[in-house]
Amino acid sequence: MGQEISFSSFEQGDFDRYYQKLQQETALLERIMEKNGFSTRSPVAGFEIEAWIVDRHFRPSPINAQFLKTLDHPLAFEELAKFNIELNSTPTPLAGNVFSRLQKQLQTTWDSASRHAESMQNRLLMIGILPTLRQSDLTLKNMSDLNRYRALNEQILQSRGKPLHLDINGNEHLKLDHHDVMLESATTSFQIHIQVPLTVAHHFYNASIIASAAIVAICANAPYLFGKDLWHESRIPLFEQAIETGGYAGASQGPVRRVSFGTDYARKSIFECFNENLQHFPILLPEKLDTVPEAFAHLKLHNGTIWRWNRPLIGFDDDGTPHIRIEHRTPASGPTVIDSIANAAFYYGLAKNLCDEIMEKGPPIPFSQAKDNFYQAARHGIDAHINWIGGEKIRLHTLIQKELIKRAVLGLASLGVSRCDSEDYLDIMMQRLNNKQTGCQWQRQFIQEQGKNFKLMTETYLHNQQSGKPVSEWSIA
Repeated sequence: MGQEISFSSFEQGDFDRYYQKLQQETALLERIMEKNGFSTRSPVAGFEIEAWIVDRHFRPSPINAQFLKTLDHPLAFEELAKFNIELNSTPTPLAGNVFSRLQKQLQTTWDSASRHAESMQNRLLMIGILPTLRQSDLTLKNMSDLNRYRALNEQILQSRGKPLHLDINGNEHLKLDHHDVMLESATTSFQIHIQVPLTVAHHFYNASIIASAAIVAICANAPYLFGKDLWHESRIPLFEQAIETGGYAGASQGPVRRVSFGTDYARKSIFECFNENLQHFPILLPEKLDTVPEAFAHLKLHNGTIWRWNRPLIGFDDDGTPHIRIEHRTPASGPTVIDSIANAAFYYGLAKNLCDEIMEKGPPIPFSQAKDNFYQAARHGIDAHINWIGGEKIRLHTLIQKELIKRAVLGLASLGVSRCDSEDYLDIMMQRLNNKQTGCQWQRQFIQEQGKNFKLMTETYLHNQQSGKPVSEWSIA
């Protein structure tokens, strides 16, 4: 969850003071990194999963404040919209039977939250975009009652000086204007975290960038928005356009944008990302923070308003030592708990294998190629054709099946993940390929067979989700 703030309105002096603090903390960060003052702890796994609260008609139910207050769970938080929540994990060493443990942890939290929703005559649903969602649901009256969100809305609209414009060309074309940032709440994600030593961080960041095309394709679960069939993973263009504002000089249409694939690999250090934050992105939330520079509070809050699909984060070990995490933001929420953990296993294994190769030989493909691959994959899913190592043009389905699953196996083995865990969860990914059924493909097949009955589709989707079976085994009936 994003960091809450005390106020939602600011004056110019607030921005000036904040920028001075941000400069100070960024310079301190560079000095500590140069002295290797960051955690050297072995990789640690974690995640955040966003979900929908829906009523008995499978429409969004804006009750998250009451729901969370009465649930009273330490891993459950509000999201931008009153009909969304976020469930977090606890940090878990990325070794041994890590995925079995993460599945048990998420399943326990999910079951508790689901039972509580049912006690309130509602349901919880994990999906990339709710098929029954209407544009009229995305209004400020349905914004969660947090200063952070009100301030973001005010600052983003002020920096743009015009309404948000959505224009997504997919199987169908959706074009509309919207007058607040609530469009962003239509996108719900499974955000995967990995803590890595500083010396490895920029290599793992680059590996995550290269892995993004395969991950976003095989995890695709968001084809429909407001009744329109768009991309396999429509969250990607939706989120980028829903908070479309850029760097200094109003460059909202330029190469440096707040929601983006990034501008380049990190060449020498992960510090380059935080320096880019300082140099290129205006402050949106100039909160007065009474903290020491070593807490990096201003830097962390500013970083939280820049949404790269792969985003470096600053955190702290239990002993107070700062650490680096990479947050991989491309997968959609759902379709099930076991699918989510399998998605994480594939990401961790593939990114670790690519990281090892990068450390030995450098990035195997140019950044521009990795970026193009990502958007092709988000649009066309596992049927996308991308440019791979050596300039080979290959269908993603074939590449994942023949090469990338094997890379993930090797990556997980090098992390010390147990063979049983590796095989169990990567087999789920392989079954998804063999059955040609991602969450997106299931949704499209349902609509093809049943017509555009999004209520029935959502009801059937939820029934399948509650069965606990991975999406590759779902039926349409």
